Amino acid sequence: MTLLIRDQLTCPPTWFASYRDLTLFCTVMLKFDIVLESEDPDLYYHWIKPRGGMDFVHDIIRPGSETGVHLDFARHFPRTIITDRIAPENVHRLIGAIQSLAA
Repeated sequence: MTLLIRDQLTCPPTWFASYRDLTLFCTVMLKFDIVLESEDPDLYYHWIKPRGGMDFVHDIIRPGSETGVHLDFARHFPRTIITDRIAPENVHRLIGAIQSLAA
């Protein structure tokens, strides 16, 4: 299964440590392939790579080019979890929503 995270969710107000926790858990425990969806992959790659944000991310792709569970700020595709940020207060809710959409 693939988890597609919208690029804007890697930037503040997202807590970067929470983003890493989410990608780590989804990769190791749920066996998801994680990809970022971005119209400007170079910009986001240079933002997250030095912070360790690519450690559990397999690729950066164009939005809509792959199917799976989407984590996004708006509903652009089916099976989308909508959030405005990834932070300590919502990581467990996001993981639960990802698990239920994957089932």
